Amino acid sequence: MKKKVAVLLADGFEEIEAVTCIDIIRRADQDVKIVGIGGTVIKGSHGIRINTDIEIDSYNDLPDAVILPGGMPGVQNLFKAAAVISLVKEVHKKGNIVAAICAAPAYVLAPMGILEGKKATCYLGCEEMLGKKATYVDRDVVVDGNIITSKGPATAMAFALRIIDLLCSKKVTDPIREKLLYEK
Repeated sequence: MKKKVAVLLADGFEEIEAVTCIDIIRRADQDVKIVGIGGTVIKGSHGIRINTDIEIDSYNDLPDAVILPGGMPGVQNLFKAAAVISLVKEVHKKGNIVAAICAAPAYVLAPMGILEGKKATCYLGCEEMLGKKATYVDRDVVVDGNIITSKGPATAMAFALRIIDLLCSKKVTDPIREKLLYEK
């Protein structure tokens, strides 16, 4: 059975992180929806525009995983959107996967209280924003319960593969790793 995954994009998102997750999770044959905040065409932090599948105000699913790419001012725009906060809290409360990369753990999850008592990582320089209630771990990808965090663009592939590990299984992920020539 396909799992539902929502990748939330707001203007200023980090393109590598978003597209890598979308691509790799679709290779795992999962139901990935690109959810736009503030429109159906979202402009990344480096000027690349992505057509979304649906706007957040019309998105009514409770996904098995929600993914928050980093990028500036993308993470700030995610945090300003009440519908994003509501969806992330609902996914977390249900025990489904909440995945954030780059500045998103520090700018979105930490202020929401989702990282309280959790181990997490984030983009270099954002560690203090995780607050005293989260434990910063200097690793590319950190999993603590249903929370997956990662450092940034260079770790996006490891992040996406780890999401598939938890969402599906290593049995699904291993052939994808092999085809991607991913050796880690």
